[in-house]
Amino acid sequence: MYLIGIDIGTQSTKSVITDEEGKVISESSKEYAVLTPQPNWAEQWPDVWFNAVIDTLKRVIEKSQIQPKNITGVAISGLYGGSGIPVDKDFNPLRPCLIWMDRRATKETKFVKQNIPKDKIFRITGNYVDSYFGFTKMMWIKNNEPEVWNKTYKFMTPKDFVIYKLTGENIIDYSSAGNIGGVFDIHKKYWSQEMCEILGIDLDKLPEKIVKSSDIVGTMSGKYAQETGLLEGTPIIAGGIDAPVAQLSAGAVYEGEHVAMVGTSTCWGNIHDGKYLTPELVSYPYVVDDLTKIYTFGGGATSGAIIRWFREEFGEYEKEYENKRGVSAYTLLELGSKDIPAGSDGIIVLPYFMGERSPIWDSKAKGTIIGLSLYHNRNHLYKAFMEAVAYSLRHNIEEAQNAGIVLDPECYLVGGTAKSDIWTQIFSDVTGYVMKRTKQDVEAPLGDAFLAGLGTGIFKQPEDIKKWTLFKEDTLPNNSNKQIYDKYFNLYKQLYKNTKEIMEQL
Repeated sequence: MYLIGIDIGTQSTKSVITDEEGKVISESSKEYAVLTPQPNWAEQWPDVWFNAVIDTLKRVIEKSQIQPKNITGVAISGLYGGSGIPVDKDFNPLRPCLIWMDRRATKETKFVKQNIPKDKIFRITGNYVDSYFGFTKMMWIKNNEPEVWNKTYKFMTPKDFVIYKLTGENIIDYSSAGNIGGVFDIHKKYWSQEMCEILGIDLDKLPEKIVKSSDIVGTMSGKYAQETGLLEGTPIIAGGIDAPVAQLSAGAVYEGEHVAMVGTSTCWGNIHDGKYLTPELVSYPYVVDDLTKIYTFGGGATSGAIIRWFREEFGEYEKEYENKRGVSAYTLLELGSKDIPAGSDGIIVLPYFMGERSPIWDSKAKGTIIGLSLYHNRNHLYKAFMEAVAYSLRHNIEEAQNAGIVLDPECYLVGGTAKSDIWTQIFSDVTGYVMKRTKQDVEAPLGDAFLAGLGTGIFKQPEDIKKWTLFKEDTLPNNSNKQIYDKYFNLYKQLYKNTKEIMEQL
């Protein structure tokens, strides 16, 4: 029997088919863009996601040449949808979704900080407040688009909107509910009526049914079965937020295991039973053992995104070469920087190109480059950009350690970054951790496929995912580089503190 995993990402959707041993039989992906109508705004229409799911699902089935009757189930994960999609009573979207990257809810964040004690919101939700969280984005819609607010029947996450379209069932899983923050009681595992009343968010606008990520929530409708090539009645499994599903894809199910998912953004996370909650990081239920395990993570808002920005703005030659010869522009840029020494000959970059999430929680933080001289060239800059993302990862790891979290000496690395030997070495050198990379580089969709198997009974326990995970050779830290990066990391943190007020004025 075969399993399908689909992950709806910020910039692309990917579908895979695996067998029961976790071998990827076929895969398909489709790219799309994020709408940025103003600085620090980021939104997407849900039809972009739905069409990408239908397209990749159809192609992945065609490429596999597998009989639809042999496909046991489909699980879907997705980007953190921030506010969620406001839909009317007919489940028609009323406006684009304010995704995780959107930072417009600054006034709402300020209101919460000034009117709700930090210990109160943290005691109930396990989180604090920032314009990153979905509840502040919902408040922004209420305050700025009352006509949308009044027509809103429900707020739906990206992947749950797709699930509704496929099955007719309106649900949300625990990880997606918890990631909204503010209105989710992390202890009771349900919406907090008290916080909804305090924040002015109507409880009935939130999905009533919260399920486990491995639950079968419905079956494929006849219409989309015909369109995709699946059988009508194929089980659809809830899935979860892409970061913890990617964590699962690396085989992480035990306390101490930690995973860095570095794609458009960074999500570095670990698992525990709830004893390491801290307002400096984000916490919500994990995607297996949903009711007993907590996923606590720190995130960089623009990680792969700043590398993509660099390629688009300064990599014209590399992009042209890629089109003519088929060699990735990213590979060419990396090769140009590989001989630049650790520390990029005195350049430090703050990767805050869309504000920043943890641990600084500053929506007004700005991308910063310091240390330039006429000696430096584009290769120095590209190396400094890669180092900046690694500094951001180390900053979040440090915050977790400050909260008492004990981490294994190995860090799993998944996402597009894990394809790069050069960047992986930088991560190891900056953090001091051994970096472990899976041979299967499909990350979240692989975790989805496993959830489909868990939900349909092919697998009996979450630990079975470890049978799927095969690793490349470990990447060990270079001690001499680590010593250099220790000094630069302290300067990295000091640079933000010293420029914070200027950033806010800008």
